[in-house]
Amino acid sequence: MLNIIFFLLLGIVGAMAAPKSETNFFKDKTTIENPFQLRDPFKSPAIKANGKKNEKGYFSTGKGNYSNIKEASLNEISLQEMKVVGVLIGKERRAMVQSSEKDKEIVVLKEGMKIGPDDAELKAILPGGIVLVEKIINVYGQEEYLETVIPISK
Repeated sequence: MLNIIFFLLLGIVGAMAAPKSETNFFKDKTTIENPFQLRDPFKSPAIKANGKKNEKGYFSTGKGNYSNIKEASLNEISLQEMKVVGVLIGKERRAMVQSSEKDKEIVVLKEGMKIGPDDAELKAILPGGIVLVEKIINVYGQEEYLETVIPISK
């Protein structure tokens, strides 16, 4: 019994006298600098307030219709710079359009909307792109319809 107590005390004193070395387990395992500082991936990120506390966050698009997508002025969209980034096919078709390379804002369009300064009408939304129809006056003074097909950009 005395031997067991002696070896137990010898182990405790030896453990306390051992040099304390902090080993970084993640040193050679990852390139992330502070892995314990990252947020928990199973929790939603914290919402940051921008100081706009009175803003509702949604827009009324008609009686009983609400959306969180702000409607852009369609008269300012240039048909030459317009880029189709996606389409939704179904009961109510929608097309997502980027108005220019500089402006990264996406505008959601539906069939029948008038676009651009010349009021080109969005006639069809197809799986490969959209079809626009413009009414122009030709050199003879006659009305003429000009169809433009804009494919989905990659």
